[in-house]
Amino acid sequence: MQVWEKECRLHVGAEAVVDAGLWLGRPAVRKERRPRAWRHPDLDARLTKSRMTAEARILQRLTIAGLPVPHVLALDMGSGWMVQERLPGRPLIECLRDPAAAASIPEMLGAAGTAIRNLHAQGAAHGDLTTNNLLWDPTSGISLIDFGLARWTTEVERFGIDLQVLHECLSASHPEHADAMEQVLSGYSMAEAAGVVDHAAEQLASAAEVLTRFEQIRTRVRYHG
Repeated sequence: MQVWEKECRLHVGAEAVVDAGLWLGRPAVRKERRPRAWRHPDLDARLTKSRMTAEARILQRLTIAGLPVPHVLALDMGSGWMVQERLPGRPLIECLRDPAAAASIPEMLGAAGTAIRNLHAQGAAHGDLTTNNLLWDPTSGISLIDFGLARWTTEVERFGIDLQVLHECLSASHPEHADAMEQVLSGYSMAEAAGVVDHAAEQLASAAEVLTRFEQIRTRVRYHG
């Protein structure tokens, strides 16, 4: 049996190439960071190691906390790749464009809001909350993927920005669902229970405080836009 057996390419981004396949026979995703030719090789290697380490640590802690994120299966700092569990479901971007899924959309969006609040309640901001990075499966619900820009934080602004990024994505990519963000926020506000955050040196913002900051950010963006 091959250790890694590639099945298809999922994504080519500015920082990494992502493939789907099998890791020791198990459905998995392999993420390989791309060398940046314009950076000095030593600096590029240090940045790659730093970012991969940060992503792996965040995923490990969130997995232990029971959040719906992929498990890290393997990591090679020297070669710049990471293998993660492949979670079930389709990207929310596909579900929102599928007429056959129309009846489930309120449930999907509410569950997305709940998952995002549970993430924030652990003291983590995602950094790239788009409908590509939220998976929906009718059985297991919403999962969160792609934590390459995630960070630990207690800053309410970071949590509000997460919501603003998703709001802009929904407005631009899914204008046919005019009340989509309201459904997300409803799920967010109902998920107030927080886990134990052992790395936070100060009190985390409540769901209500994050939603207030999101409205402030939305007003700023609207004003300056």
